[in-house]
Amino acid sequence: MTLDEKFNAAAQQIRKFTKRPPDSDMLEVYALYKQSTIGDINTNKSGDSTAVAKWNAWNGKKGLSGNVAKEQYISKVNELAPKYA
Repeated sequence: MTLDEKFNAAAQQIRKFTKRPPDSDMLEVYALYKQSTIGDINTNKSGDSTAVAKWNAWNGKKGLSGNVAKEQYISKVNELAPKYA
């Protein structure tokens, strides 16, 4: 299975979780997903507290390569799956 296939499988898996992980874990997953699919953050920091938290999380991944972000995303989903799937 290629890295992209594993990444897509992890993205499908997290959508099927029956329980919601803590916000800190969800922000990590969000940031890694965005860094994997878009790259460095390309929006301005604004909005409500949730939007700012997401911006800060994604901005924290700035400079991380897409492939490394994908590997970290897969690892994080696999770490969360036993507890929340």
